[in-house]
Amino acid sequence: MLIKQLSIFLENKKGRFTEVTNLLGEAGINMTAFTVAENSDFGIVRLVVTEPEKARDILRENRYAVSVTDVICIQMPNTPGALAKVMNIINDAGVSVEYMYAFSTGKSAAAVIRPDNLGITLEVLTNNKVDLLASDELFSL
Repeated sequence: MLIKQLSIFLENKKGRFTEVTNLLGEAGINMTAFTVAENSDFGIVRLVVTEPEKARDILRENRYAVSVTDVICIQMPNTPGALAKVMNIINDAGVSVEYMYAFSTGKSAAAVIRPDNLGITLEVLTNNKVDLLASDELFSL
């Protein structure tokens, strides 16, 4: 299962991320997961939201550089070694992970991953019975 993720390029200036959250909140779009990577000049915000296409359009209308990317979200127990097990499956398939971010809620954890080969990753995770989340399931955690 693939889910849609927004990638937003922001100037590294005070208030820019706040502007994004205001725009999405005013539009009734919920963020369930995000990560921010930055350097001295700009940042990249990656978001999983309830309505990615609507969010993309709103942000573009407000002059943000934004793209929509397919990612995979895995669910696992929130226990030591659970992520290592999944990473070993991916690594043994010869797949590299470009980036990932994770969160946990109680006994459950989820990781959003962007592998260099979505097809192979989906296949090996499915064959190894790793729980993959669809967008609607992600929002019900």
